Amino acid sequence: MPELPEVETVRRGLLPVMEGQDIASAQVRRPDLRWPFPPRMAERLSGQHVVRLRRRSKYILADLGSGETLILHLGMSGRILISGQMQGRFHHHHPAPEKHDHVVLDMVNGARVTFNDARRFGAMDLAPTETVEDHPLLAGLGPEPFGNAFHEDYLVARLRGRNTPIKAALLDQRVVAGLGNIYVSEALFRAGISPRRKAGRIAAPRVRALVPIIRDVLSEAIEAGGSSLRDHRQTNGELGYFQHAFRVYDREGHACPTPGCTGTIARIVQSGRSSFYCPSCQR
Repeated sequence: MPELPEVETVRRGLLPVMEGQDIASAQVRRPDLRWPFPPRMAERLSGQHVVRLRRRSKYILADLGSGETLILHLGMSGRILISGQMQGRFHHHHPAPEKHDHVVLDMVNGARVTFNDARRFGAMDLAPTETVEDHPLLAGLGPEPFGNAFHEDYLVARLRGRNTPIKAALLDQRVVAGLGNIYVSEALFRAGISPRRKAGRIAAPRVRALVPIIRDVLSEAIEAGGSSLRDHRQTNGELGYFQHAFRVYDREGHACPTPGCTGTIARIVQSGRSSFYCPSCQR
């Protein structure tokens, strides 16, 4: 499932063709994805001005002139592609509709924004902008990793006394929003913390050090266009490249990249998810 860097990469790709622009018409080609679409979604989107395009956790939010916000979640296989608009050096003409093109937005500026989702685990909804943070998909989310509310003292307080492994604690969206399996594994490696260690038993200085490390990992991934393991594509159809910089994720059996460490990257399963780490230098 796309994590924060992949969603932020998609949002940035959409900015020049959507933010401050008008939706000429919307096509909704099926009644649902993971859940049913809101009533009259095509009608409610057509003709609307996109005031702002933002991200909350792993969701893209498009604030509309109507006072509603379009909430978009990519799910496991969702992709957003732009056609009919210059993307760098390339001009993408409108392609023929594909089987899994479920929602299409034709913009007044000539761009077409297509949401393609083969597995249909994605989601779209419309909610009043004024109260969108109370939407069931967004309510209860923790602070953004790049926001002022996510700081060293906050993380120390949230992890204090927790008996769950640190990997599970950081994946808890109520603790910090947007982190997923890949980037937690990478952050814990850089911090030298084992994913097995109980969150409440990690010394405060080590917890404090996690905050800038998490931000660094996410920033590097965003600059690389995210990680393309299966379905993720940027809005111009290109792959992300951060997977080439993985130090531990999906590198089971490889030598630890830490200078002087003779350990080997191991894989364990925690709560049904793979964790990758070096047993020698992550304690």
